[in-house]
Amino acid sequence: MVKLNKIYTRTGDKGTAGLVDGSRVSKAGLRMAAIGDVDEANAAVGAAIALLNPVVGERLRRVQNELFDLGADIATPGEIEGALRIVGSQVERLEQEIDAMNESLDPLTSFILPGGSAEVAALHLARTVVRRAERSAVALSQGEQVNPDALAYINRLSDLLFVAARFVASSQGGDVLWQPGATR
Repeated sequence: MVKLNKIYTRTGDKGTAGLVDGSRVSKAGLRMAAIGDVDEANAAVGAAIALLNPVVGERLRRVQNELFDLGADIATPGEIEGALRIVGSQVERLEQEIDAMNESLDPLTSFILPGGSAEVAALHLARTVVRRAERSAVALSQGEQVNPDALAYINRLSDLLFVAARFVASSQGGDVLWQPGATR
């Protein structure tokens, strides 16, 4: 369990950060970029939750906890027995939640503009931050080992946020659709 008595340690003052295995890496490296982007995604999800109804908000509270798990997974290089890892059942749960929300939605007929209400815009913003975190994790995976379930989870999470935005929009008059060339 985590126990923090002191917030600053001065160990990162020279531009390095400690990983779960005790190693130190550059704060400018791919692993730290991925960890930071996952942290930012978690904050964006939290901002969305603050605006949402309890049904969607409760789903995303679980996601926030899992994003900490994901950060720990990425912060644990290599094979360490007992390491906290994202597992396939977490990805499957996201898929089930996507399917449950998507069931009541009309098929897409156009791309969607990320707005319409504060709640919908916040979900789309969280989705785009999650996509950036995914790009960072994929970049890391091209040179170092990354848990495949972690990559699947973050990919599925952006899908969940997209469908959640559509689900919320459906109770507020529907999606705001892109109209190609409408302002010409």
